[in-house]
Amino acid sequence: MNRTRGAIGIDLGGTGIKSALIGTDGGVRHFRTVPTEAAQGREALLAKLSGLIAEHRRTAAQEGMELLGVGVGTAGTVDASGAVAYATEHLPGWTGTPLRERLERETGLPVTVMNDVHAIARGEQWMGAAQGLSSFVCVALGTGIGGCIVRDGAMFPGDDGYAGGFGHHIVAMDGLPCTCGNRGCWENYASVTGLKTLMREQEAPDLWIRDPRQLFADARSGNGQALDLVGRYAERIAVGLANLAHTLNARRFLLAGAITAQGDFLLERIGGHLRRIVMPVYWGDGISLHAAELGEHAGVVGAASAVAGMKD
Repeated sequence: MNRTRGAIGIDLGGTGIKSALIGTDGGVRHFRTVPTEAAQGREALLAKLSGLIAEHRRTAAQEGMELLGVGVGTAGTVDASGAVAYATEHLPGWTGTPLRERLERETGLPVTVMNDVHAIARGEQWMGAAQGLSSFVCVALGTGIGGCIVRDGAMFPGDDGYAGGFGHHIVAMDGLPCTCGNRGCWENYASVTGLKTLMREQEAPDLWIRDPRQLFADARSGNGQALDLVGRYAERIAVGLANLAHTLNARRFLLAGAITAQGDFLLERIGGHLRRIVMPVYWGDGISLHAAELGEHAGVVGAASAVAGMKD
């Protein structure tokens, strides 16, 4: 009897760490989420990752799964050696971490490391909404905003492999301070963190003390102030997407992150603003917005898919 084969997939974000066993069929097993607790520092975070790998490794052994390795998608830019070249203060002290080297040394398993949004895009290409899309731009709306460009089925790396830092293009001169050290970055306005800021700034405290899920529930029920806030948030997302459409001449966008679970209720509002602000020559046959289908599994599936032997 052939043994089941698979890999450990890890998706490391500024707020939470998702992990799972991923079979070569793309199936997700033993998915779990733990808080990142990034303020505890780099060594504590590395120890947490090693602990998660050890737990999944024991589970794989109990179930007779042959582990091919570990795939990690991490917030921040990742160089060719699997080290974190740069991370904002969402992950303090993470810049310069030789992540692949440390995890391979501590676990004895082959480790592949990539940017977390690259992992999401890979997961959606393999098993989700991007199947059949040869070229698209992926934008992940989370604690911050990350992105990547897929061209003819492959990631477009840029000169140093760091293409896709969309969250840090500046949309407001002298705007809100950003964790990267600049001001006015798009992620300050269009990330989930930016949405929470927008909720705090409006005048009805009975709305802003609730989380974004409650805001959308209120909007769906017809609350006028909630609808206004959702519309303003959708416009902030659309401004950045319009910049990308004008810069890259891109018309296919994959939106990821928990907020995209709002589906057409949010996407239709973003699309309405895009139709207003994108120049007609860049509109072509229409700009399409695709919500990631794998939800919180996208990053772990995509990270695991990069492990050698997973898609053979």
